[in-house]
Amino acid sequence: MIRALAPVVAAVVVLSGSGASASVAEPLPAVMAALGDSISAGFNACGWYVACRSRSWSAGDNAQVSSHYGRLAARGGELSGHNRNFAVPGATSADLLGQVRQAVSVKAGYVTILIGAQDACVSSERVMTPVEVYRRRVEEALAELRAGLPEARVFVASIPDMRRLWRVGKDNAIARSFWTIGRICPAMLADPTSRARKDVNRRARVRARLMDYNSAFATACAAYGSLCRTDGGAVFSFPFTLDHISKWDFFHPNAEGQRVLARETFARGFDWADQL
Repeated sequence: MIRALAPVVAAVVVLSGSGASASVAEPLPAVMAALGDSISAGFNACGWYVACRSRSWSAGDNAQVSSHYGRLAARGGELSGHNRNFAVPGATSADLLGQVRQAVSVKAGYVTILIGAQDACVSSERVMTPVEVYRRRVEEALAELRAGLPEARVFVASIPDMRRLWRVGKDNAIARSFWTIGRICPAMLADPTSRARKDVNRRARVRARLMDYNSAFATACAAYGSLCRTDGGAVFSFPFTLDHISKWDFFHPNAEGQRVLARETFARGFDWADQL
């Protein structure tokens, strides 16, 4: 039987996105699982409209990205080769519970979650997932995770700021073409050159919805207890540029973007022990 966690080997001060507390270093997981949408699936990070799971910020094994998996596997223990990526391009909060059940089935000792961009990146504001529905779904998913994997560590990354994507790409004719022809995130990216008040206000409201999703998941994570950490909004607030975005669609993170995601989130997660 695969053990969910390796032994604790050192005592340290643990720093998290929600504050600092005295604790022992976290035991290395023997299995980890990435849950979420196209971002965690590495979509368009290595080719034309394909999931590049090797480039995932979470469970990827590409050395350039230096994912959570790569950083943890380098510390020793039993994790090497036991990285599972259940993230699915296009997934919304409605799909999270099913992914949690997959993580439970492989007895993951560490689970990362990034979900919600597709709840807002829809055809119009009117069909965005209501905040209370999003909140209920993530709470149900975390409850299932706790029941099935009571000792697993859970890390929640914030949803990126899609209005910043609009801001860094709106003056790029190629980016605008991809957004328009591909109907990419119309709620935010439709009419990208418009400065009309209705469009300015629309973008602000979609951004506010993303912030509400992040707040809802952070609250659920805090209620989960010490086994759940967030990035403290680091992904949402990171000042990314088009250099971090795939030129296949001008929407998803490229390999460099995935590397930055890994760096910014890992630094705000658990303080893991070394297994020598």
